[in-house]
Amino acid sequence: MPPRHRRRGNGHRRPPSRRARYQSPSAWPSGAAFGGRSPTMSVMALTDHRSVLREGLDPDPHPEPDPGERLAAVLALLIEEPEPSLLFTERAAHLSRHPGEISFPGGLAEPGDEALVTTALRETHEEIGLDPVFPEVLGALPPIHTFVSGILVTPFVGAVRDLPALHESRAEIARVLTVPTRMLATLEEERELHRDGGRVWKGWWYESADATIWGATGFILHAFLELARETAPWLTS
Repeated sequence: MPPRHRRRGNGHRRPPSRRARYQSPSAWPSGAAFGGRSPTMSVMALTDHRSVLREGLDPDPHPEPDPGERLAAVLALLIEEPEPSLLFTERAAHLSRHPGEISFPGGLAEPGDEALVTTALRETHEEIGLDPVFPEVLGALPPIHTFVSGILVTPFVGAVRDLPALHESRAEIARVLTVPTRMLATLEEERELHRDGGRVWKGWWYESADATIWGATGFILHAFLELARETAPWLTS
């Protein structure tokens, strides 16, 4: 069963480490393969896409978990230059949960976190060394349930002009990837996977020969791309 989107609790819906290895995998098409920056993007992308994206995000999410669910938060980080891209991590192969999967940085809420946005920024700092003062947090996408893990995930969208030096945690992260948003929009497809016991997983899939984004991360990415298509189409076309 795929993760399901959860309505926001307040009903609000507005229109020790080493230096990180950045990788736009060779199997992902280069930006040039899509003709470089579109004229619309060159005019608009660096002016007000933060403000228009913000209009479609929840500024103060308060998700309501089901009984027994834990709360978590992730950061979908938009890097504006040289080409609008999203940052992902590949989870280390030795981890007990979701080893080797491509995901947004983030993790479980802890008692000392003042809010879920604190969780997202803290976990991102722990995983890739991004100082919490750098990203401008624009708001949150709708939370989703991960039924296998019993977690309610709130995805925050943040933005930075360009990416500062990072230091990944080898205990958690195998590599850091940045992928252009227009490329992700082109690769997006809906898929079904038949699982044990006759179960069918339906969700969003983004695949190259080198990396595959799916599962909860695929649902979050799809939600971001849908928001961008509605409010900042120069990010996806």
